[in-house]
Amino acid sequence: MIHKKLLTAALGLALSVGIGAGAQAQETYIPLISKGFQHQFWQAVKSGATQAAADYKVKVTFEGPETEAMVDKQIDMLSAALAKKPQAIGFAALDSKAALPLLKKAQAAKIPVVAFDSGVDGDIPVTTATTDNKAAAALAADKLAELIGKEGDVAVVAHDQTSRTAIDRRDGFLERIKSTYPKIKVVSVQYGGGDHLKSTEVTKSILQGYPKIKGIFGTNEGSAVGVVNGVREMKRKIVIIGYDSGKQQKDAIREGLMAGAITQNPVGIGYKTVEAAVKAIKGEKLPKIIDTGFYWYDKSNIDDPKVAAALYD
Repeated sequence: MIHKKLLTAALGLALSVGIGAGAQAQETYIPLISKGFQHQFWQAVKSGATQAAADYKVKVTFEGPETEAMVDKQIDMLSAALAKKPQAIGFAALDSKAALPLLKKAQAAKIPVVAFDSGVDGDIPVTTATTDNKAAAALAADKLAELIGKEGDVAVVAHDQTSRTAIDRRDGFLERIKSTYPKIKVVSVQYGGGDHLKSTEVTKSILQGYPKIKGIFGTNEGSAVGVVNGVREMKRKIVIIGYDSGKQQKDAIREGLMAGAITQNPVGIGYKTVEAAVKAIKGEKLPKIIDTGFYWYDKSNIDDPKVAAALYD
C-alpha cells in the first residue's frame, strides 16, 4: 500500500515537472527571421543563435527566404512567427518599411523585437545586434583608395536599395570617398540583389561601360563573388574589395583575384540576438545598438586565429 502511495506521488511529481517544463519551453520561444538562407553567412548566424539558445535554455527557431529578393515571403514568415505568440522575436529586415505594420502589431502585443544584422527604421526594436556597417564600408573605401593610388574611377555593386545593411555599406563607402579622396570618382552604383549570377552580369556591364575603371567594392557575399566572376570572365585586372566571407571569397583572396574583404562576426550576431531577446523578456535595459564588430582580412592575415574565427566557408 505504501509502495502504491509512493508510486502515485512520484507519478504526480513527474507529471507536474513535465507540465512545468512544457510551460517553461513555451514561455521562452524566440523565433528568428533572417534575410535569407542562400549565403553561408546566415548559417553562421544560425550557429551562434543555436549556441545561445542552449546556454540560456530557450527554444529558438531560425528561418529565412531562399533568396534575399523575397520580401513578401519574409513578411509571411514574420506573420506566421508572430501568430505563435512568442515571448520575443529576432528580425533581420529585407525591407524595413514593408515589415513595419507587422512590427507595430508585435509592439502593441508587447512582444520585444530584436533587430539583427539589418536594422529596422523607427523605435520598434528594443536593440539591434549588428556590425557598424558605415564604419566597415569606410574602411573598405580606405583600403581600395590605397591600392589604386588614391585616384581613378571606381564602382559599387550593392545587394539592394532597401535593407539597412545595403544602404549603410553603400553610403559609408561613398561618403568616405567623397570626403577624403577628391581624385577618386565613383562612376557607377549598381544592384545585384545579393545574387552572385546577377552581380556577375552587373559587373560585366560596368566593366564594358567604364574601360578605365580601377576598382569595385561588392557589399555582401553574393555581390563580391559576382564581382570576382565578372572581372574574371572579362579578363580584366582591377582591385576588388569584398564584404563578408564564404569559401569563394576566401579562395579569391588566396589566389590574388580579390585584394581583401571586410568580415563581420556572424556567430556573434546570432548569439547576441538571442541573448538580447532573453534580457528583453526579463525587462532588462538594452543599448540601442549592440556592436558585434568587424575585421579587414587579406592574404597577410587570413589565417590569423582572431580573424579566422570570424570567417566561414
